[in-house]
Amino acid sequence: MIRMKRQILFRRENTMPKEPDLAPLRDVVTEKVLQAMKKAHEMLSELGVRHALVGGLAVGAYGYPRNTKDVDFIVGDEAFRHHEGGIITTREGVPLNLGGVAVDPISVMENEIALVAALDHPRVVDGIPLVSIDGLIYMKLKSPRLKDAADVVELLRAGVDPTAVRESLEASAPALVAKFNALVKKAGEEDDSGEV
Repeated sequence: MIRMKRQILFRRENTMPKEPDLAPLRDVVTEKVLQAMKKAHEMLSELGVRHALVGGLAVGAYGYPRNTKDVDFIVGDEAFRHHEGGIITTREGVPLNLGGVAVDPISVMENEIALVAALDHPRVVDGIPLVSIDGLIYMKLKSPRLKDAADVVELLRAGVDPTAVRESLEASAPALVAKFNALVKKAGEEDDSGEV
């Protein structure tokens, strides 16, 4: 048990970036995707659409760089047009595809506290607004995909502080705390190679 705690502490100190960083993505994500991210940010900014990077690119910025083929941004309601009959469409100029790379504008519900905060006060990394770690993990937890649960495990293994995230979830999304606790446990278990 002591060995495992030391390994977790070592990983936290040596692999978790002190601040989020997009630079490690250059080693695992194609230049085409990175350019689409930058261009989508520019276009959304020009339109006055609040936005923050999420998805696989944000996971990489927080310490677990992995390949991804699309760009995901949470966006404010100003990215959409509301029509009669409840039909909602994206506003003209909101990018959906840039150079063959899918760009996903993801709407945010008013009760998604961490995501609303990220839109109103994003953390800017290399000029790109980025969702908070709490907001990113919230999004990963509410997804039913195994890939998203695996991202949470890898972020924890990279050194994300589970206590701070748990406190945020308890305040804003208590229904997700049990799922998060299970993933924290999984992240702390030794794998076949003896690493945590």
